[in-house]
Order: sequence, then structure tokens, then C-alpha cells
Amino acid sequence: MALSLHHGKRVKLNRVGGFADGVAVKVVGEETFRLCNDLIDGVVLVDRDTICASIKDMFEENRSILEPAGALAIAGAEAYCKHYGLKGENIVAITSGANMNFDRLRLISQLADVGRRREAILVTCMPEKWGNFKKFYDLVSPLNITEFRYRKNVKKEEALILYSVGFHSTNQLKDMLERMESDQLQTLNLSNNDLVKDHLQFLVGGRSVVDNEILCRFIFPERQGALGKFLDTFSPRWNITLVHYRALGETHANVLVGLQVAASEMDEFKNLANSLGYEYAFETDNEALQILFC
Repeated sequence: MALSLHHGKRVKLNRVGGFADGVAVKVVGEETFRLCNDLIDGVVLVDRDTICASIKDMFEENRSILEPAGALAIAGAEAYCKHYGLKGENIVAITSGANMNFDRLRLISQLADVGRRREAILVTCMPEKWGNFKKFYDLVSPLNITEFRYRKNVKKEEALILYSVGFHSTNQLKDMLERMESDQLQTLNLSNNDLVKDHLQFLVGGRSVVDNEILCRFIFPERQGALGKFLDTFSPRWNITLVHYRALGETHANVLVGLQVAASEMDEFKNLANSLGYEYAFETDNEALQILFC
């Protein structure tokens, strides 16, 4: 709708996200567009994490659980107030729906504090020396560590720590990052990296050297035979090196796949991927992927 209003005509999207499925359409209706074009002053855009935060806000306030599409209005109202610095005003948000399942609720619980800007996902690179782990902990505190992944790498002289921290204000997080920088512990904030939130933080094994490996995110339909159709298309033509899938209670699934595809075979791979009919995107050059697994 926002894009249609911007162009002054109905615009058809190539891809529609399934998270807030009650409001996600490829093309808006004629009458809906006419009314919005005549009556509304603007559109507020929010992301998935912000919607999750609003669902949690609603639950903590009224002990009611909204579906993502139903919480969209609250997320938009909160973003509007924050943008214009509104405080003490009466704001009306029209909510709807409680079409929720536990698979989706698990994702919402995971992302709510990130959307609230009360939790950050970080990665720190530190030298593999005795006592450095304690040094790392002292620098992170007094922030609360909410999740942590660390494993010694005997083949390298440095360690990568993927972790999450809770904080009450952005200044607390900023101060912690400055402490890390002053001690020459390179730290990146990956809170806005969807590949990390959807896949990388759940993978096991760490770095691996695989020749000609490409990483792609495919959108699988959540129906029987979808994986078989994928395998029939690519295997055994190309070796599959990585797969991560997690049920989220939606009509489609976001699946991370690694395959060994030589540069000379890339055109053939793209042609087959396009003929498969599943939406996909290359993630091989994603910054977080390069840091954690390459």
C-alpha cells in the first residue's frame, strides 16, 4: 500500500512476506486503494522485530496475545510517537486477530527484545590466550548476557564469540562497545542481520573450508514434498553442504542451503533455481556468514 500510494497507482509486489500474513498482499484492492488514497495522511512502515516487540507489549499490558497482523497497528503507533517525540498524548490503534500458534510464538519470543531495542546480538573476536575469557566477561558486565556461544578453535589463534546482551538504554550498549574497542576486541552488532536471527545462531560446527561453496536462502512452501522437489532439482548434480530449516507456523519456510557450485556452473544453477519456482537469494557474501562460518 505504501508503494502504491507513493506511485499514485496500484503496484504489484514480486514477493510478499508471510509473517504478518493478514495484511500481506501482492496487490491492494481497487476500492481499498481508492479509500486510502483519498483519506489517509501517510503510512508508517515497521519491521518484523518491531511487530514482535508490540505483541509482547500488548501481552504485558493486557495479557492478550495478538497475531502479527493484529499488532501491526500498535507497532506503527509506537513508531509514529517515537519519530515525532509524542508523550502524554491519546493515540488510538485498531488491532485485530489472535491467529497464533506456538511455532510462531517461539519466534516472537525470540525477537521481541531485539525489536524493543532491549537486547542486542553481538559477535566478538578475541585472541586465544589464557585469561582472555574472564577479561571478555568483565568488559561485557554489568550488562546481562542472555545467550552465549563459544568454542576454542585449535586451528586459529583467535576465538569468535556469538552472544546476546540485555540492556535498559542504548547508552549502556554504546559504553560496552566502546570498552571492547578500547581493549582491541573487535565487536560487531548483528541485531539487524536477518540471516543471523533466522539461521546462523542455530547452526553448529563453526568454520569449514568447502571449495566452491555458495549459500542461498530459499522460500519453501510448507507442504509435503517441497523438500523432495528441491532435492530432485539440485541433487546429485551438486553436493549439498549445509541445510538449516525451522518451522515457524507460516505457509512458507525460510531455508538456508549450501551447495558446491563451480563458477563455470553458476549459470546452469541459476536457470534450475529459477525453474524450481521457489523464491531465493544468495547469501554467500553476507558479512555475518563470512565472519562466523567462512
